[in-house]
Amino acid sequence: MKEGFITPPAHVNFEAKPLFGAMGEIIDGAIAYMTLNGGGPTEQHTHEHNHLFIVVEGEAKVLLGDKEVIIHKNESFLVEGNIPHSVWNNLETETVMIGISVK
Repeated sequence: MKEGFITPPAHVNFEAKPLFGAMGEIIDGAIAYMTLNGGGPTEQHTHEHNHLFIVVEGEAKVLLGDKEVIIHKNESFLVEGNIPHSVWNNLETETVMIGISVK
């Protein structure tokens, strides 16, 4: 079994890992494919809504001002929109990430 995953009762050949709980209203969502040196925006930005990033494959690096957060495969991270930020592929292979905008 993969680390952090469980098989819920009455499930077979099924592993699940909670990524997030209740956090507000979902505005929109997208899937992103970031190749070597991919990401952005090139300058950190802010906005009124938050971003929930979920890495499906690879590894993403979130820049938050002068702080860095690494999101590994099968992990999520909530970025508060009022903090200057950008997100980048952290590997030399493609990273696949789902981004959900939340109020």
